[in-house]
Amino acid sequence: MSNAVEDRIVVAADLDAVFDVIADFDAYPEWQAEVKEAETLRTDADGRGTRVRFLVDARVIKARLVLDYTYTDTSMEWVLVEGDGVRRNDGRYDLRELGDGTTEVTYALEVEPSVPVPGLIRRQAAKRIIDGALAGMKRRVEQR
Repeated sequence: MSNAVEDRIVVAADLDAVFDVIADFDAYPEWQAEVKEAETLRTDADGRGTRVRFLVDARVIKARLVLDYTYTDTSMEWVLVEGDGVRRNDGRYDLRELGDGTTEVTYALEVEPSVPVPGLIRRQAAKRIIDGALAGMKRRVEQR
């Protein structure tokens, strides 16, 4: 992800609690303002979503997306399978327990709209998505 925008936040919860929230795709519209709809289409043997459809409205980027997800014990990655409004939407969450009951969450995202958009504006849109997602995820996890 050479053109990815990335940011991180520390959440007052263990890694499993964070993972539970970021892997609960159907609840994304409840804590991510840009996500208007989410539907899990396919799951793995552990019940985690491996293909998910989204309707996203991030002002500059409005799109219907289908993303494929893969997991490790400390990360979740996705790639765009199909979408109108974007040619690319690839990203990842990396989680790292800090040993004091908190978890550092890093979110990286690379988005390329279907229509030409200057790189600066594209990165600003990705940064807006990341900032909103990290803040919403932190609130969601810490309220549980």
